[in-house]
Amino acid sequence: MSGSGNRSPIVIEGVEEEVSRRGDPDYERKRAEAVWNGLKPERFPELIVRVASAEEIPQVLAHAREQGLRVSMRSGGHHWSGSQLREGALLLDLSRLQHCDVDPDSSTAVVGPAVTGRTLGAELARHRLAFPLGHSPAVALGGYLLSGGLGWNSRELGPACSYVEEIEAVTADGRTVRCSENENPDLFWAARGAGPGFFAVATRFKLRLLPHPGSIMSVSFTFPLSEADPVGNWALHTALERPPNIEVSLVLTAAARGVSGPGPRLRIAASAFAPSRQEAADALAPLANCPFASRAVDSESPHPTTFRDLYGGRAATWPPEQRYAVDTLWSPEPYETQLARSAHLIDRAPSPDSYVLVPVEPVAPDPDGLRHMAFSDLGSSYLTAFAVWDDPADDEANTRWLRQGMDALDPQGIGSHYIGEADLGAGSSRARRSFTPADWEQLRLLRERWDPTGLFEGYLTP
Repeated sequence: MSGSGNRSPIVIEGVEEEVSRRGDPDYERKRAEAVWNGLKPERFPELIVRVASAEEIPQVLAHAREQGLRVSMRSGGHHWSGSQLREGALLLDLSRLQHCDVDPDSSTAVVGPAVTGRTLGAELARHRLAFPLGHSPAVALGGYLLSGGLGWNSRELGPACSYVEEIEAVTADGRTVRCSENENPDLFWAARGAGPGFFAVATRFKLRLLPHPGSIMSVSFTFPLSEADPVGNWALHTALERPPNIEVSLVLTAAARGVSGPGPRLRIAASAFAPSRQEAADALAPLANCPFASRAVDSESPHPTTFRDLYGGRAATWPPEQRYAVDTLWSPEPYETQLARSAHLIDRAPSPDSYVLVPVEPVAPDPDGLRHMAFSDLGSSYLTAFAVWDDPADDEANTRWLRQGMDALDPQGIGSHYIGEADLGAGSSRARRSFTPADWEQLRLLRERWDPTGLFEGYLTP
């Protein structure tokens, strides 16, 4: 990267903050800040522009058109693949758009794309309201909602994007438009699931809120990975028979975490979201009464909890200084098959911090509802594999483990992906296979309509 020398700063009329260009003294810091992951992709935007308000965005897009630059966007920088970093592009940084207004009387909220789940969750708790927020408290709502949003209690509630009532967006030609089921419905359809390939700048989301659960209760058991077959299959069978307000996840870890003894582990965690404590306890009872409990190396009996507590546990799972490579799989094969494959995969992980997350039915099956959004539910089973490590010298080994492992989890190549957490750099078909064929074609046609000159970057490819 060349030095900045005596170049005069770039000024975009109407934009408060100075533009950073490749080679400027502050450029690398801003480039690194644009990706939450400790693993920073070797892709270098030509310009980085952080806007102070949505009103500045049309001027930024006009500058990009004049300079022949394509535009990528980030609100929180949590996309695992670092899709927001594009070579030679203009990176539009929305991280200051953090307005958050909750109206308890109408049970709605209006939020900016950079508002995090932690911020909105804390505000909702004050009013005894809720929303299917993402499991990580630091994830910004912009990328989360655009990708569909698989969050807390989504097995009962469905994807978070189904609670978006309206968005405001700046289009490729610089217009600010409102989108809803009645106004620009095609762009509204795309905004609910298109993810990092969305072809406009979403600046405001109006959300429909829900009553806060009267009680949340959780239970967990941790076993040696050698018990994955009998214990895991019991947990899967039991979870699938439970009502949809029970969220159950199986986590296969490469090394013991927080419990005594060496070796990989299987953790079964369940939470119930119910009107009362008794109803939550009753719903959890079949899982709490685990017939294999005597074999557990650690356990937590059913106990009341809060969204704040749940967030606290998840925040510790993803320290930003570590390096991550992540991929997802929707599969037509049953959970039992994928559990066995996941146990084999995690047993060969080069890093002790890697793990495979198997959430049981992470989203409510609702074919009618899904017809009104780009988000696609594409399989009978679902999992996410996380390669997690510290040393840059281990980048290749851990990335290879993840990508070869995903091939092993989908040996026939018939699976699909969740666009919000897909390893888009792993293959040219990753984005396409995150949607049904009809939805993919609809996204292509809508991009031609709303962004005919290709101002906005499309989906990241290798």
